[in-house]
Amino acid sequence: MIFESIDTHIPILGEAKIDSPLKTNMASFQTKRFISDEDRVLINVETKYFNEFCKSNTTPPSFEQAGPREKIYFDPSKLRCAIATCGGLCPGLNDIIRSIVLELYHCYNVRTVYGIRHGLQGFVPSYGHTTIDLTLDVVSGIQDTGGSILGSSRGTQDITTIVDCIERMNIGILFMVGGDGTLMASKKIAEEINNRGLKVSIIGIPKTIDNDIFLVSRSFGFDTAVDVATDAIKGAHNEASAYPNGIALIKLMGRHSGFLAATAALAQPDSNFVMIPEVDINLYGDNGFLQALENRVTKRTHAVVIVAEGAGQSFFENEKKEYDESGNLKLKDIGIFLKEKITDWFEKKNIDISLKYIDPSYIIRSLPANANDSVFCGFLGRDAVHAGMAGKTKLLISFWNNHYVHIPMDASAGKRKQIDPEGRLWQSVLEATGQEAFFND
Repeated sequence: MIFESIDTHIPILGEAKIDSPLKTNMASFQTKRFISDEDRVLINVETKYFNEFCKSNTTPPSFEQAGPREKIYFDPSKLRCAIATCGGLCPGLNDIIRSIVLELYHCYNVRTVYGIRHGLQGFVPSYGHTTIDLTLDVVSGIQDTGGSILGSSRGTQDITTIVDCIERMNIGILFMVGGDGTLMASKKIAEEINNRGLKVSIIGIPKTIDNDIFLVSRSFGFDTAVDVATDAIKGAHNEASAYPNGIALIKLMGRHSGFLAATAALAQPDSNFVMIPEVDINLYGDNGFLQALENRVTKRTHAVVIVAEGAGQSFFENEKKEYDESGNLKLKDIGIFLKEKITDWFEKKNIDISLKYIDPSYIIRSLPANANDSVFCGFLGRDAVHAGMAGKTKLLISFWNNHYVHIPMDASAGKRKQIDPEGRLWQSVLEATGQEAFFND
């Protein structure tokens, strides 16, 4: 990554002049717990990188640290907030909603929080979606339920229409929970609001099981997804090892980045092959995957294969391209493709196999968050509220270098984080699976 060119400035709606209610609402709250805009977190903490700036007498690039400010911009007694969840489902969505509502209600005395139904569609009158008043009773216990109590949707909506609705509802802070497409929409909404001279804060909370949002070390739901994926790997290994020449093929999420497949393979080291979008797949020939799979089955009588959903898309280059409602390219099913190729390969070799195909994707994404993700969502939700109340806007809450920070939407939206094939994560996968040895047989 090239960090020198990143603009880390966070826009503000105006000067924060109101004393934070945290001083009086929480008796144990000490002044030292407030965060200053001068509190920063270095983007790159590597010694060699840091020393280069020291030699040049310049300050290394850094992000603004997230957390409560001593002065806030909005008057809580007159503030209306809204929350929208967009895109695919993900463990932790309800935790995020609950965390935001509880922080607004208990710590800032904000009593009006709207839940926008079905993502961006909820702002468009023609859909007819009603809003939900997110009271304490409504959010009670929702962290134990998967999905999103607000629902979701995909597809682009007219930005002007969305901002018209925000203006009519007199919303002061809008919390947008979603992936890259949502961040791009949030950025455009913030720009339209600025063009109209409105005082509305747009705060993004990044959501993706793929863990591929740029400048976000970890996204909520990923830890839960790894947990459930490891259970799938355990079951796959049991299925494969129970039969002569047993092969288990597992397809996990990961459209453009293989973080889930790679991490799950390390968490449950029963897999023998892992395929990710960042590394090309060669099917045929002496050094191809199918021959390597045969070598593994011949030597050990069984094999477990993990493939990320976005791997091997080059095999479908000549097929017609299709797009979803949000304009994203629809991926071809690499899982079914590999299942057919594996079956055909062994049939031609007259080798009997027992092949099991497992796709737990929709089970994973609709489950409640595990304990680690639930705690993580709490931090993200609270820091989102702190940022919005301080009048900051056009930012997303990120976890970076073990700190919660403010990332400008301009710096992250439209970019993607991927596995470095030469980096430690992928090299560790190769070591744990030993898959290279079977390519070299």
